Amino acid sequence: MNDTSSRPLRLGTRRSKLAMAQSGQVAEAVRQLTGRPVELVEITTYGDVSRESLAQIGGTGVFVSALRDALLAGEIDFAVHSLKDLPTTQPDDLALAAVPPREDPRDVLIARDGLTFQELPKGARIGTGSPRRMAQLNAWARDLGLEIETVPIRGNIDTRIGFVTDGELDAVVLAAAGLARIGRSAEVTQFLETDAVLPAPGQGALAIECAMTNAPLAATLAELDDPYTRAAVTAERSLLAALEAGCSAPVGALADLSPSSRLRSSRGYPNADEQIVTEMRLRGVVGTTDGKTLVQLSTTGPVPSSREEAVAMGRELAAAMLDKGAAGLMGERAL
Repeated sequence: MNDTSSRPLRLGTRRSKLAMAQSGQVAEAVRQLTGRPVELVEITTYGDVSRESLAQIGGTGVFVSALRDALLAGEIDFAVHSLKDLPTTQPDDLALAAVPPREDPRDVLIARDGLTFQELPKGARIGTGSPRRMAQLNAWARDLGLEIETVPIRGNIDTRIGFVTDGELDAVVLAAAGLARIGRSAEVTQFLETDAVLPAPGQGALAIECAMTNAPLAATLAELDDPYTRAAVTAERSLLAALEAGCSAPVGALADLSPSSRLRSSRGYPNADEQIVTEMRLRGVVGTTDGKTLVQLSTTGPVPSSREEAVAMGRELAAAMLDKGAAGLMGERAL
């Protein structure tokens, strides 16, 4: 890579158990790719120390800025972020070198007594720090004729699950990907289908970032990139950006890549290994946190073959959502 190729690569990560787990997985992949040792450098971000809700502190970039500062100062060689935490505008001096294959993007319910959402008792208290989740959970409950109360919470995965095990809450909603990465998927009582609750843009995906000046490292890290995941999250984040909303706004988005045609094996039967992904469906939702008003739309088109095509798909859906009144539903919209 250069004359420093014998020293360990320094990977910047937040200190949480989840961040350390996902950074450790990336570190191992980079070790295998480069043959170089990778050391984790733990960095505390503003979002980790603030006790305010994400909506109060703005959400956008609060888990990212300290890592980016360390990158630009040369204190670390690359950083791993949860992609949904990244501001939608990429700094000119930092490269989004890789977006590895995405984990399950869905939200999950962890409820007392193994209950599903539909089985929750009248007046059930459900914890989440996300206005996006509150909006969709309340709308879903209304559709089912359920009465629930969404309760704002913060904290790491252990803290949030603890609210349920201690009896303070009936349930909490978390991201499936985070639980999978720390080996706690068995505690999930229900995976929430995306027809009911759309995830945050980029949920389940990681972002590997390095300084633009380190072109050899950027090129190496790019080998970890998954083009389908990148196309999907680019469209989702383009939608978020075009709505001019931050990552704590009540916006959900998911781009599905569906195998819509298949090659035939020599015997004429479809072979699962030979599926061709040809279409991408992008869905978006914006809503008031009480769930009384939601704007939900979707669009389907060919899988984007470039960043520009993925961005255009997100912008087009955002424009349609704004035409339907989405702007009035976001408390954080820039004026």
